[in-house]
Amino acid sequence: MLAGYILEGTEATQKFAVALSKTLPPRSLIALSGDLGSGKTTFMQGLIQGFGGSQAMVQSPTFVYLHHYPTTPPVYHFDLYRLRSIDDFYAMGFEEYFEKDGITAIEWPERIASILPSTAIKIQLSVVSETARRLVIE
Repeated sequence: MLAGYILEGTEATQKFAVALSKTLPPRSLIALSGDLGSGKTTFMQGLIQGFGGSQAMVQSPTFVYLHHYPTTPPVYHFDLYRLRSIDDFYAMGFEEYFEKDGITAIEWPERIASILPSTAIKIQLSVVSETARRLVIE
């Protein structure tokens, strides 16, 4: 089932993510897709806030594959933009995070699409205007 939303401004994107955080069961995996500048980091700020963390904790992890946020539950935030292959993902042992207690959020999940669990919550963000974003959730 698909649901689409137009979110006007960064605050709306963050509020959506906070609300979503309240509905996620343990071990949820979020596959967060979108072009550069589409609002993925903004979404993550709201998600972390929803789990009791600070928005300031969240930075775009473009040069680091994984950030661990000590929220309740813990959030494992991957950015796979620079990942070269699924083999590299396996070599770093990252597939273990699919089974960890906590929430796993993966930016650029298309890099590992063939191994994503079927239960992944797929979120696509796209730019509508300078301030608005379209969010589609599956």
